[in-house]
Amino acid sequence: MMKPITRKLLSRLILSFLIIATPAWALSLDEAQSKGLVGETPSGYLASVSPSPNSDTRRLINEINTKRKAAYMDIATKAGVALEIIEIRIGQRLYDNAQKGAFLQNPQGKWIQK
Repeated sequence: MMKPITRKLLSRLILSFLIIATPAWALSLDEAQSKGLVGETPSGYLASVSPSPNSDTRRLINEINTKRKAAYMDIATKAGVALEIIEIRIGQRLYDNAQKGAFLQNPQGKWIQK
């Protein structure tokens, strides 16, 4: 027989969810890309197009890049290749598949719009 959920446990679960959940008003990747706030780099990560991004943009970049790096490391480990190889390959795919108007950083660090 399962124990009933106590108020304390329920409160902790709700608090955990609120901490982990992304607020509805937070910036989405699509929104940031369409506004020209972020772009793809040759290394397969997001970066700010602006030299001084706001906190929502920085948070989005960090969140996406953390997830990407974990996925890239998993792929690299399974493939038995260096992380840098996967980053470059996926970076190229992101460039190739970027929509018209997207910002892409060239190898020299300059932002171009596709």
